[in-house]
Amino acid sequence: MPRPWEQFRQWSRSHSGKKLIRFTAASAITTAVSNGTILLSYGLHVIDGIFTATLVGNLVAILPSYYLTRAWAWGKRGRSHWRREVIPYWSLSLIGIAFAMLGAAWVKEYIHDHHYQHVVNTLLVTGMNLVSFAIFWVLKILLFNRIFHTHTLEAIDEHLSEEEAERV
Repeated sequence: MPRPWEQFRQWSRSHSGKKLIRFTAASAITTAVSNGTILLSYGLHVIDGIFTATLVGNLVAILPSYYLTRAWAWGKRGRSHWRREVIPYWSLSLIGIAFAMLGAAWVKEYIHDHHYQHVVNTLLVTGMNLVSFAIFWVLKILLFNRIFHTHTLEAIDEHLSEEEAERV
């Protein structure tokens, strides 16, 4: 095997690697939910407004995003801590939605200036939401890693041992 591939495989088996891969997978699922909702609601004229479709699509995706990130990427179980987990997560998510709304404003202006078919407009709205999500993804991973970090090495070892036991 080439050396970079082997290094990637080793990293992907580390705690940090597993966490980043799971966070990426949770983000991909969330992106699919958000963009799928926008694509269907705006594309099928269920929601005619670009802002409303973008807002609804992103709000629909917040709940699965929170639970996937919390449970799958960071291995947290049980009740959520409002001050340390829920409020920061929702706050940053709402800031991300506000950023997506800025993108939606740009797309609305662009669509208004160009007279494309609705299919193209739908792809532009969905694409801008994807770009907005990508920009915030890096910020989220850095911040959420601090929010959901595990405090002790024993807790990390316990979490990894549970994962290994589940695979057997």
